[in-house]
Amino acid sequence: MGAGNLGSALAVALHRAGYPVDAIIGRAGQSSSRRSSLKSRANLRKLAKAVHARVLADSLEGLRADVIWFSVPDGEIHRASKDFAERARWTRAEWRKKIALHSSGALGSDELAVLRRQGAAVASVHPMMTFVGGAAPSLRGVPFALEGDARAVRAARGIVLNLGGDAYAIRKADKAAYHAWGTFASPLLTALLATTEQVAALAGVKRTSARRRMMPILKQTVENYATRDPQDAFSGPIIRGDIETVERHLRALSESPVARDVYRALARAAVELLPGKNKGEMKNALRTRSPLLSSKARAK
Repeated sequence: MGAGNLGSALAVALHRAGYPVDAIIGRAGQSSSRRSSLKSRANLRKLAKAVHARVLADSLEGLRADVIWFSVPDGEIHRASKDFAERARWTRAEWRKKIALHSSGALGSDELAVLRRQGAAVASVHPMMTFVGGAAPSLRGVPFALEGDARAVRAARGIVLNLGGDAYAIRKADKAAYHAWGTFASPLLTALLATTEQVAALAGVKRTSARRRMMPILKQTVENYATRDPQDAFSGPIIRGDIETVERHLRALSESPVARDVYRALARAAVELLPGKNKGEMKNALRTRSPLLSSKARAK
């Protein structure tokens, strides 16, 4: 259910792994606008054609699937599952054979409680991967966090294995922190890179040129992090305890308050978590609202 970025990638991956996809299910009724509704139905048809499936929207008549996978926004999971329970024409015995999964990283399997009450086994199955329009990332080696009913978790573990992923169990109470972890690893990292382009503009470097010119240092930084401890991958003025350089940075960033706030937040994290000299003085420099060059720097 759902033909967004994640749902589309999952459907294609399942099809390639040999799973027959019975149907791609869309929202019942019309969307808030005719244009949105037409686009949504076009996406459903396109995905269904790619995985040799049917499109079901207003009716679930003839649905044969053993596994129903909800790939809808977090705020829609409960509504979508309730709507599904009302429209599916299965007997109690048939429901007890069904598995229902959702792909939220932050929410637990209880979002599908209405289907559990019908007799289905339910679980949350979240891949630690980014999904954007026009990209189809491989799921091979991707970790999937699983939580829920034992029967659903067993089934999900087998599916993840066949997709080439790495399944592991997560506690329901840990899901919000888990999702925050993933948010740091991708969307907030993208936000940092977008901020980096703003800083490049302060140095007179255009956005497209900045992206190209910083790729070597980005790639080496990720490589260093992947092959050694963060402490050994860290470099720059903070590890050297270079207060004057950090103050110069903050003065230069005064033209971009957002970038300056991001710099301060990340630098404070670096002082707390990573090695460096003059930590006390560095904390004071980062605490200053309108940093001034030290008397030594001004003398230069």
